[in-house]
Amino acid sequence: MSVNLTVDQKKIQAQAGQTILQAARENYIDIPTLCFHKDLSPTGNCRICMVEVAGQRLLQAACVTPITEGMQVETRSPRVVQSRKLNLELMLANHPQDCLTCDVSGECELQDLAYDYKVNVPAWGAKGTRYLPDSDPNPFIRVDMNRCILCRRCVLACAEIQGRDVWGVAQRGFEEQIVAGAGTTLLEARCESCGQCVAYCPTGALSNKLNYGLARAHQVRKVMTTCAYCGVGCQFDLLVKGNRVIGVSSNPGAPVNGMALCVKGRYGYDYIHHPDRVLTPQVRRYLLEGRQKSRTGSEWDWVKVDWQVALQLTAGKLASTRSSFGADSIGVLTSAKCTNEENYLMNKFARQVIGTNNIDHCARL
Repeated sequence: MSVNLTVDQKKIQAQAGQTILQAARENYIDIPTLCFHKDLSPTGNCRICMVEVAGQRLLQAACVTPITEGMQVETRSPRVVQSRKLNLELMLANHPQDCLTCDVSGECELQDLAYDYKVNVPAWGAKGTRYLPDSDPNPFIRVDMNRCILCRRCVLACAEIQGRDVWGVAQRGFEEQIVAGAGTTLLEARCESCGQCVAYCPTGALSNKLNYGLARAHQVRKVMTTCAYCGVGCQFDLLVKGNRVIGVSSNPGAPVNGMALCVKGRYGYDYIHHPDRVLTPQVRRYLLEGRQKSRTGSEWDWVKVDWQVALQLTAGKLASTRSSFGADSIGVLTSAKCTNEENYLMNKFARQVIGTNNIDHCARL
């Protein structure tokens, strides 16, 4: 059922049950947010999305206020703008003034809003550093609660997407803070190091330890790719500086996983530039020279070849083995690191090309 309402003197239609924020964004009307994310339950914590609704004495949080028939909403009235500026000033008063050296400068949502609304630290000053930077020993996630704005996105991402409930809120008033478990370390609170909290953090309170200090957002190019660790098909962006991969970031447009990644997908990328990585096919010297197998001398040395040579040798050995000993003398093992489509092709290859049912999967071993 459609609901008619007016937003900034513009008559729009929206679906019953939607919030003011959803209705506005579907009609290309911008309402700024900090704590809100489309993947998470709305909470109305940051009060940045406040709007003025005709007939209401107080400003309303657009992310949690449902629309009603005939509702009249102002998203940029003087009262609304003043409220947003005040809330931003209060956040900046409890936030480090180190944007020049901050690792997430250029992709910090608080920084963007402070620029849009021309807000500075209030005249009565900032509270300064209250917490120890890099305060958690987790090997992947860097924690700096001085930059936390208490939006609770990390709490919701951990609970609703990863289902771990590692992050929570402790204390009240000025002493309120986000903590792991009951004030323990992340790993002691059963953290899986998936980095979901990092992906949803709008500031630099949570960041990736592996690429901290290596580059800012404008210094890297993003290359979308598919994770090589399993057959699920998760996609993400590789962060490339020069000719080196220095990190991974979630890609909201990934059709399989959205923003979600496991610890391997988000942090297991250092193999790309590892000196022990094999970059070209290698075959035994005796195979390349067409000699009989011997375990003496240099005949078992690995020799680098191109793909054509490697594939021809493999196909020749499979064909000769089948001719000499029959198709059932060959077995095929596929991999959980391949896609479902690749494993399906190996199934067809084993049964229809080679002619054997001897095929298994490494996940069963």
